Amino acid sequence: MSFSLRPLCMTLSISLLWLALAPVQAEDHKVQCIVPAKPGGGMDQTCKLAQQAMPASQMQINYLPGGVGAVAWSSIVAQRKNEPNTLVAYSGGSLLNLAEGKFGRSEANNVRWVAAIGTDYGMIAVRADSPYQNLRELMKAIKDKPSAVAIGAGGTIGSQDWLKMAQLSKQSKIDPKSLRLVAFEGGGESFTALLAGHVQAVSGDASEASLHAREGKIRVLAVLSDARLPGPLANVPTAHEQGYDVTWPIIRGVYMGPQVSEAEYQKWVSHFQTVMATPAFDEMRKAHGLYPFAMTGKTLSDYIERAVTNYRSQAQEFGLVR
Repeated sequence: MSFSLRPLCMTLSISLLWLALAPVQAEDHKVQCIVPAKPGGGMDQTCKLAQQAMPASQMQINYLPGGVGAVAWSSIVAQRKNEPNTLVAYSGGSLLNLAEGKFGRSEANNVRWVAAIGTDYGMIAVRADSPYQNLRELMKAIKDKPSAVAIGAGGTIGSQDWLKMAQLSKQSKIDPKSLRLVAFEGGGESFTALLAGHVQAVSGDASEASLHAREGKIRVLAVLSDARLPGPLANVPTAHEQGYDVTWPIIRGVYMGPQVSEAEYQKWVSHFQTVMATPAFDEMRKAHGLYPFAMTGKTLSDYIERAVTNYRSQAQEFGLVR
């Protein structure tokens, strides 16, 4: 009989991490992380990672889908602007929607950006029994008959999942407006539709795909990263390797209301700085299919201002800014 010390070491590491965060735990008994989508997607993974970094009893996960993040954003900005124990998950897609005006007359500085806790990448996937073996075959099928290939995506025209396909289509000499996009409220629903055969492909995120790839139910045709990704998708070629100059990094993290006090805000900034400096968090982030990226406070707020400006420029190229 043999056994590994690794699970025991991980348990001890995480326990020590929780002890390091005792001040946060002792004061906050009703902390919640809002997932601005339905269960199962990347936003859900973000809150679960934040929850795992402290005792589960200290953080409750609630779901507030609608408008691909717009309902949660409006709730925090208008009705829950000063709740010190409410965090909301965001992604690069949230920043894109903000840049396109899908969150109304909002600007990046309308909320307090707490932390970016990891990065993800776009990917294109089909079912394991699909006839399409690579990205070129899928794009050729779309070019030959766009109506025959339904593509599941989190959000409607202008969403990041649509924009990934639009960029690939443009380089394949396909009119992006001809794409048969089926909009869902997050990646979890997209993959459910794919596995049920309601769509033939999914434009989504690598972290979401990793969960299904481990079970052998899907085939990821391409990852939209600069280089191949480690982990379950290590054998998946990049879009660039297949002749498409498209990359799509996606930061993931949490924000809070605009009128949360500076002291409460800084407490959470310090919380995540402490968490993300530990080897235990690196392992937890990896388990959620995310890749290293850590940024907090003002540095993050400045980064997001620049990111929103960049997304707005890309969206204007396709006439998507309201």
